Amino acid sequence: MSFGLPAFLFLGIKECRCYYSEMANLDVLFERLSRSSFRRRFRLGVQEQQYLANKGMETILEHGKDFIAQRLAPAEIPNDGKQTPCKGHPVFLAQHATGTCCRGCIEKWHRIEAGKSLSQEEQAYILDVIAHWLDLQKEVPPKKTKAATLNLPKKRKSKAEDVQGSLFPEIEK
Repeated sequence: MSFGLPAFLFLGIKECRCYYSEMANLDVLFERLSRSSFRRRFRLGVQEQQYLANKGMETILEHGKDFIAQRLAPAEIPNDGKQTPCKGHPVFLAQHATGTCCRGCIEKWHRIEAGKSLSQEEQAYILDVIAHWLDLQKEVPPKKTKAATLNLPKKRKSKAEDVQGSLFPEIEK
């Protein structure tokens, strides 16, 4: 990974046995995720790529660590399944793309039991998955967003092209 350290070391954990070693080959996980049309559609847009470039991977992963601790780590999450926005931060997109957006998806995709607090090792594993996806996104062209296309000038119809016509054609002359 381009930031140099696995996330469990980044978090200050000396070793990570459980899920990190089980899913050490993230290529297997990402191959499974690529078969999901829902997961496959998430990509960083121009704004998210620019934000990632400006802030740097270390800062983005620090944000990710905080999001995981606040939104995913507790045993009981009142709005589980709705706590991760679909846009606004590179980590949010990464969470949806990697099945780490809610406890239900984490259980389905990563086999980490819902209903119990996430351990430091499990949080570090989730951060590693997110970091791996963000690294892969550096090689993908940015997704064009509606906001980027709204700035294009609109082509105006000529009167000859106007299908509806006017209710008062004699006034237009």
